[in-house]
Parts: sequence; structure tokens; C-alpha cells
Amino acid sequence: MANPIVLISTAADGSMYKRREPFDAAVIENRAGYLGRNDIRMTDTTRLNPNANQRAEVDHETDWCRYVEIDSSSKRLGMQGDDSPATDALITKEIGHALFLPVADCVGTTIYDPTHHVLMLSHLGRHSLEQQGGIHSVEHLVKNYGSDPKELLVWLTPAPNKEVFPIWALDNKGMKEVAFEQMAAAGILLENITDNPADTATDLNYFSYSEFLKGNRTEDGDYAMIAMMAD
Repeated sequence: MANPIVLISTAADGSMYKRREPFDAAVIENRAGYLGRNDIRMTDTTRLNPNANQRAEVDHETDWCRYVEIDSSSKRLGMQGDDSPATDALITKEIGHALFLPVADCVGTTIYDPTHHVLMLSHLGRHSLEQQGGIHSVEHLVKNYGSDPKELLVWLTPAPNKEVFPIWALDNKGMKEVAFEQMAAAGILLENITDNPADTATDLNYFSYSEFLKGNRTEDGDYAMIAMMAD
């Protein structure tokens, strides 16, 4: 039987992504070190890359709810460079295949189907949430894998409070507030959601890109959510 492993690094583990330098040696070392301390090899890991710059067109019509199932041929992609495909979620059915998402304000979301042993790591950023990405992530599992929303287990990363990072298109609600609403609307049970309630805008244990842009942080970094099924 597969068991889900879900990890969330902190600033103390070092930055897990550098936007302008995807081959940054320090970032790659941080990734390898954090994964190794948790008995996961980078060679068994694939990075989820929602990078808008890799999309043909980025505008209000861009689809921010694209989901890709990967297999062992995708291992290593994105872990030492920028060669992973741009998508909004990675899905695997392989035990021992780790999914890796750097994040600095958006809501990293792991969804696990314990009946069909399917694991999804979804990037719920502002664009995705505006397009109901939380709902669509669950619907994708229901449609393509026969998942029952009431059985799905969900983990959420920290996110900034709505005062500093409101989603204007969604009545100025906060990222985490919207994520919870969409999970509930998709049929996820509240008791099946494990939330990290830290506020990235105020908690220095986590990086915040928006606070960096405001000049409130000295380092532009990302922490990471890692998800894997183990024996």
C-alpha cells in the first residue's frame, strides 16, 4: 500500500528556486541537501514548473489549469535546470517518484487519492485561483482517475494574508481563503485538509516574493512543497 509523504521546506533550508538563474549552483545544492535529508534522491524527482515565460501567450485568456501525468521518463526534469514543461500540476501513479514545487506566495497543493493511489501536486496561484483551479484540479482527478472527492486527502502550503495580497478578481479574498472555498466546492471534506497556516507576508520562516518586491525582504527565494508516494 502506498503512503503519501508531503514535505514543506523553510527559509532555513535555503532557497529552492531562483527566477532569473535556473542553473544557480546554490539552489541546486539546497534542493539536493533538503531532499537527501528526507531520504529522497533528486534523480527520482521532477519539478513542477508553472513558469509563465514558457507559455506561448500570456494574457487573460491563458489557461492556468493545465495538468500533466508524468512517469519515470520525467525524473530529474527541472531539478538542475529549466527543462521541465510548463504546467499547473503534475500527477504521478508511481511509488517513489517525488514531485517538487518551489513557491513563495502561491498555494502549493498536494492531493492524494488513497483508493486509486494517484498523487497530484498543483500550483494554485492567483491566475489559477481566478480560473477556479482548486475545483478543476479535483475535477481532473475525478474525470481521469475515478477519484471520489470525499476520499481525497489535501495538504496546503502557507500563503500571504489577504490584506497584503488580495485577489481583486475574487472580491479581494485571500489566497488561502479562496483555496479552501474551491476545495469545499469540489467536494473535499474539511477534515481531510492539512493546512500550514503560516502567513508568508509576516513569517520569516518562509520566503515571500511579494514582500521581496516591496523591499521588505532582502532575499528573493522560494521554499518548496514535495510530495511522494512511498511503500
